[in-house]
Amino acid sequence: MRVLSIVHEPTTTGGGGLFEHLVEERGHRLDVVSIAHDASMLEHPERYAAVMVFGGAMHPDQDAEHPWLADELAFIRETIDHRVPLFGVCLGGQLIARAMGAHVGPAASAEVGWHEVGLNEAGLADPVLGVLPGRVDAFQWHYYGFGLPEGAVLLAENDAALQAYRLGERTWGVQFHPEVTRHMLDFWFVEGEAELPDPAAVRHDTEAFLDTWNSQGRLLCGAFLDYAAG
Repeated sequence: MRVLSIVHEPTTTGGGGLFEHLVEERGHRLDVVSIAHDASMLEHPERYAAVMVFGGAMHPDQDAEHPWLADELAFIRETIDHRVPLFGVCLGGQLIARAMGAHVGPAASAEVGWHEVGLNEAGLADPVLGVLPGRVDAFQWHYYGFGLPEGAVLLAENDAALQAYRLGERTWGVQFHPEVTRHMLDFWFVEGEAELPDPAAVRHDTEAFLDTWNSQGRLLCGAFLDYAAG
Protein backbone atom coordinates (compact mmCIF):
# COMPACT_ATOMS: atom_id res chain seq x y z
CA MET A 1 0.00 0.00 0.00
CA ARG A 2 0.94 3.62 -0.40
CA VAL A 3 0.37 5.44 2.90
CA LEU A 4 0.48 9.21 3.44
CA SER A 5 1.62 10.76 6.72
CA ILE A 6 0.75 14.45 7.14
CA VAL A 7 2.93 16.06 9.81
CA HIS A 8 3.17 19.55 11.28
CA GLU A 9 6.46 19.36 13.17
CA PRO A 10 10.04 18.30 12.26
CA THR A 11 9.96 14.59 11.46
CA THR A 12 12.88 13.84 13.78
CA THR A 13 11.02 15.05 16.88
CA GLY A 14 7.36 14.90 15.92
CA GLY A 15 5.51 13.45 13.01
CA GLY A 16 4.10 9.97 12.92
CA GLY A 17 6.62 8.25 15.19
CA LEU A 18 5.65 4.66 15.88
CA PHE A 19 2.93 4.66 13.20
CA GLU A 20 5.37 5.59 10.44
CA HIS A 21 7.83 2.96 11.66
CA LEU A 22 5.16 0.27 11.47
CA VAL A 23 4.10 1.27 7.95
CA GLU A 24 7.68 0.78 6.77
CA GLU A 25 8.18 -2.41 8.79
CA ARG A 26 5.21 -3.90 6.96
CA GLY A 27 6.77 -3.09 3.62
CA HIS A 28 4.33 -0.36 2.58
CA ARG A 29 5.39 2.79 0.77
CA LEU A 30 5.40 5.75 3.17
CA ASP A 31 5.06 9.33 1.92
CA VAL A 32 5.64 12.03 4.56
CA VAL A 33 4.42 15.54 3.79
CA SER A 34 5.09 18.50 6.09
CA ILE A 35 2.02 20.40 5.02
CA ALA A 36 2.98 23.49 7.00
CA HIS A 37 6.03 23.87 4.76
CA ASP A 38 4.91 22.58 1.37
CA ALA A 39 1.24 21.75 0.82
CA SER A 40 2.00 21.42 -2.90
CA MET A 41 3.59 18.04 -2.14
CA LEU A 42 0.12 16.57 -1.54
CA GLU A 43 -1.24 14.44 -4.33
CA HIS A 44 -4.85 13.51 -4.91
CA PRO A 45 -6.18 11.44 -1.97
CA GLU A 46 -7.14 8.56 -4.26
CA ARG A 47 -3.45 7.96 -4.92
CA TYR A 48 -3.15 6.67 -1.33
CA ALA A 49 -4.51 3.54 0.27
CA ALA A 50 -4.55 5.27 3.67
CA VAL A 51 -3.92 8.72 5.13
CA MET A 52 -2.70 9.57 8.65
CA VAL A 53 -2.74 13.11 10.08
CA PHE A 54 -0.65 13.81 13.18
CA GLY A 55 -0.27 16.49 15.87
CA GLY A 56 1.42 19.83 16.18
CA ALA A 57 2.00 22.74 18.51
CA MET A 58 -0.48 24.93 16.63
CA HIS A 59 -4.23 24.97 17.30
CA PRO A 60 -6.87 23.95 14.74
CA ASP A 61 -8.49 27.41 14.56
CA GLN A 62 -5.35 29.52 14.05
CA ASP A 63 -6.08 30.31 10.41
CA ALA A 64 -4.47 33.75 10.49
CA GLU A 65 -1.20 32.40 11.89
CA HIS A 66 -1.22 29.28 9.69
CA PRO A 67 -2.90 29.96 6.33
CA TRP A 68 -2.02 26.44 5.13
CA LEU A 69 -4.75 25.12 7.43
CA ALA A 70 -7.26 25.89 4.67
CA ASP A 71 -5.39 23.58 2.29
CA GLU A 72 -5.27 20.83 4.89
CA LEU A 73 -8.96 21.09 5.70
CA ALA A 74 -9.80 20.91 2.00
CA PHE A 75 -7.59 17.84 1.59
CA ILE A 76 -9.23 16.14 4.58
CA ARG A 77 -12.70 16.75 3.15
CA GLU A 78 -11.58 15.39 -0.21
CA THR A 79 -10.06 12.32 1.46
CA ILE A 80 -13.34 11.59 3.21
CA ASP A 81 -15.40 12.27 0.07
CA HIS A 82 -13.31 9.68 -1.81
CA ARG A 83 -13.66 7.17 1.04
CA VAL A 84 -9.91 6.83 1.61
CA PRO A 85 -9.21 5.40 5.09
CA LEU A 86 -8.17 8.28 7.36
CA PHE A 87 -6.75 8.37 10.91
CA GLY A 88 -6.21 11.62 12.81
CA VAL A 89 -4.17 12.05 16.00
CA CYS A 90 -4.61 15.00 18.40
CA LEU A 91 -4.47 18.04 16.09
CA GLY A 92 -5.24 15.65 13.24
CA GLY A 93 -8.39 14.42 14.96
CA GLN A 94 -9.41 18.01 15.69
CA LEU A 95 -8.89 19.04 12.07
CA ILE A 96 -10.98 16.14 10.78
CA ALA A 97 -13.77 17.17 13.15
CA ARG A 98 -13.52 20.80 12.06
CA ALA A 99 -13.41 19.89 8.38
CA MET A 100 -16.66 17.99 8.83
CA GLY A 101 -18.44 20.83 10.60
CA ALA A 102 -17.96 19.93 14.28
CA HIS A 103 -16.95 22.40 16.97
CA VAL A 104 -13.30 22.52 17.98
CA GLY A 105 -12.04 24.85 20.66
CA PRO A 106 -10.25 25.17 23.99
CA ALA A 107 -10.88 22.14 26.19
CA ALA A 108 -12.50 22.52 29.59
CA SER A 109 -9.21 21.29 31.06
CA ALA A 110 -5.89 20.66 29.35
CA GLU A 111 -4.28 17.22 29.48
CA VAL A 112 -0.49 17.07 29.48
CA GLY A 113 1.07 13.78 30.54
CA TRP A 114 -0.50 10.39 31.22
CA HIS A 115 -4.28 10.18 31.62
CA GLU A 116 -6.68 7.26 31.73
CA VAL A 117 -9.05 6.84 28.79
CA GLY A 118 -12.05 4.54 28.69
CA LEU A 119 -13.56 2.89 25.62
CA ASN A 120 -17.33 2.56 25.47
CA GLU A 121 -19.27 -0.35 23.94
CA ALA A 122 -18.96 1.10 20.45
CA GLY A 123 -15.21 1.51 20.96
CA LEU A 124 -14.73 -2.06 22.12
CA ALA A 125 -16.68 -3.30 19.06
CA ASP A 126 -14.85 -1.02 16.62
CA PRO A 127 -12.59 -2.75 14.05
CA VAL A 128 -9.72 -0.35 14.83
CA LEU A 129 -10.10 1.05 18.37
CA GLY A 130 -11.41 -2.32 19.55
CA VAL A 131 -7.89 -3.79 19.65
CA LEU A 132 -7.32 -1.71 22.81
CA PRO A 133 -8.44 -2.81 26.27
CA GLY A 134 -11.40 -1.10 27.90
CA ARG A 135 -9.15 1.29 29.79
CA VAL A 136 -5.72 2.57 28.81
CA ASP A 137 -3.12 4.88 30.31
CA ALA A 138 -2.73 7.21 27.35
CA PHE A 139 -0.20 9.91 26.67
CA GLN A 140 -1.79 13.32 26.09
CA TRP A 141 -0.66 16.82 25.22
CA HIS A 142 -3.55 19.05 24.22
CA TYR A 143 -5.31 22.28 25.14
CA TYR A 144 -8.09 22.00 22.55
CA GLY A 145 -10.74 19.37 22.07
CA PHE A 146 -13.19 18.28 19.40
CA GLY A 147 -16.92 17.84 19.24
CA LEU A 148 -18.44 15.00 17.25
CA PRO A 149 -19.06 15.57 13.54
CA GLU A 150 -22.63 14.89 12.45
CA GLY A 151 -23.13 11.13 12.17
CA ALA A 152 -19.95 10.27 14.04
CA VAL A 153 -19.88 7.57 16.73
CA LEU A 154 -18.14 8.25 20.04
CA LEU A 155 -15.65 5.48 20.85
CA ALA A 156 -13.74 6.70 23.92
CA GLU A 157 -13.70 9.51 26.47
CA ASN A 158 -12.62 10.56 29.94
CA ASP A 159 -13.65 13.30 32.35
CA ALA A 160 -11.58 15.89 30.49
CA ALA A 161 -12.58 15.39 26.87
CA LEU A 162 -13.99 13.25 24.12
CA GLN A 163 -11.11 10.97 23.16
CA ALA A 164 -12.00 9.01 20.01
CA TYR A 165 -14.65 8.79 17.31
CA ARG A 166 -15.40 7.05 14.04
CA LEU A 167 -17.04 8.91 11.16
CA GLY A 168 -18.65 6.58 8.64
CA GLU A 169 -16.74 3.40 7.95
CA ARG A 170 -13.28 4.74 7.08
CA THR A 171 -12.43 7.75 9.27
CA TRP A 172 -11.12 7.82 12.84
CA GLY A 173 -9.97 10.61 15.13
CA VAL A 174 -8.29 10.30 18.53
CA GLN A 175 -7.30 12.98 21.04
CA PHE A 176 -4.44 11.03 22.65
CA HIS A 177 -1.01 10.24 21.19
CA PRO A 178 -0.60 6.52 20.37
CA GLU A 179 2.32 7.29 18.02
CA VAL A 180 4.82 8.64 20.54
CA THR A 181 8.26 7.06 20.86
CA ARG A 182 10.77 7.51 23.68
CA HIS A 183 12.90 9.68 21.38
CA MET A 184 9.96 11.98 20.72
CA LEU A 185 9.05 12.27 24.39
CA ASP A 186 12.64 12.94 25.46
CA PHE A 187 12.65 15.92 23.10
CA TRP A 188 9.17 17.14 24.08
CA PHE A 189 9.98 16.96 27.79
CA VAL A 190 12.99 19.24 27.29
CA GLU A 191 11.46 21.71 24.84
CA GLY A 192 8.09 21.80 26.60
CA GLU A 193 9.16 21.33 30.21
CA ALA A 194 7.39 24.52 31.29
CA GLU A 195 4.10 22.97 30.16
CA LEU A 196 4.49 19.80 32.22
CA PRO A 197 2.32 19.98 35.36
CA ASP A 198 4.94 18.02 37.33
CA PRO A 199 8.01 17.12 35.22
CA ALA A 200 9.31 14.49 37.63
CA ALA A 201 5.92 12.79 37.88
CA VAL A 202 5.43 12.78 34.10
CA ARG A 203 8.86 11.22 33.59
CA HIS A 204 8.10 8.64 36.30
CA ASP A 205 4.78 7.76 34.65
CA THR A 206 6.54 7.49 31.30
CA GLU A 207 8.83 4.81 32.67
CA ALA A 208 5.80 2.99 34.08
CA PHE A 209 3.49 3.23 31.06
CA LEU A 210 5.45 3.77 27.83
CA ASP A 211 6.33 0.17 26.96
CA THR A 212 2.71 -0.94 27.30
CA TRP A 213 1.52 2.17 25.47
CA ASN A 214 3.88 1.49 22.58
CA SER A 215 2.58 -2.07 22.32
CA GLN A 216 -0.96 -0.75 22.24
CA GLY A 217 0.01 1.89 19.68
CA ARG A 218 1.39 -0.78 17.38
CA LEU A 219 -1.84 -2.75 17.72
CA LEU A 220 -3.90 0.35 16.93
CA CYS A 221 -1.87 1.32 13.88
CA GLY A 222 -1.79 -2.29 12.71
CA ALA A 223 -5.58 -2.53 12.94
CA PHE A 224 -5.95 0.66 10.89
CA LEU A 225 -3.54 -0.58 8.22
CA ASP A 226 -5.30 -3.96 8.12
CA TYR A 227 -8.64 -2.20 7.67
CA ALA A 228 -7.22 -0.02 4.91
CA ALA A 229 -5.89 -3.13 3.15
CA GLY A 230 -9.39 -4.54 3.02
